[in-house]
Amino acid sequence: MSVAEPRRIVLFRHAKADWPQVTDHERPLAERGRKDAAEAGRRLADTGISFDLALCSTAARTRETWKLAVHEFPQRPKTVYEERIYEASPGELIAVLNETPDDVQNALLIGHNPGMQGLADVLAGSAEEDARSRMAGRGFPTAAFAVLSFTGSWKTLEPGVATLLDYWAPAD
Repeated sequence: MSVAEPRRIVLFRHAKADWPQVTDHERPLAERGRKDAAEAGRRLADTGISFDLALCSTAARTRETWKLAVHEFPQRPKTVYEERIYEASPGELIAVLNETPDDVQNALLIGHNPGMQGLADVLAGSAEEDARSRMAGRGFPTAAFAVLSFTGSWKTLEPGVATLLDYWAPAD
């Protein structure tokens, strides 16, 4: 693929987690989280984006969110479980995305807040329609996702180069 073709990045926060007596990394999804993860998967499938790669945090709640969401996709992308996504800052997440091979056109990043919201804010130099105001109004609740687009190599992904195309969050 040409680096002149727009690439898409979807930033997807894990669904609502439960609080059992386990480490934070091992927290499973709550019942509402399981329902929201499947709904987010349907909404992601409805975008029509064909994902080449999914980068998922190794935390239990992100793995479970991804398993429920991807079930709704017409085609499962290659999935890489990446421990650096857990508790990562926007800068650390950009570094992970910068390592994406250039034959990947569309990537999905499944992670945590405040990293997901911070990364969406940092990358989006512009926004279409009301996506930015909707995201600002709702924040980045569990199971929310932001769709961004940029042109160039993954190595050139940096603050301000992307356009926020869409934003979705489940209704509370």
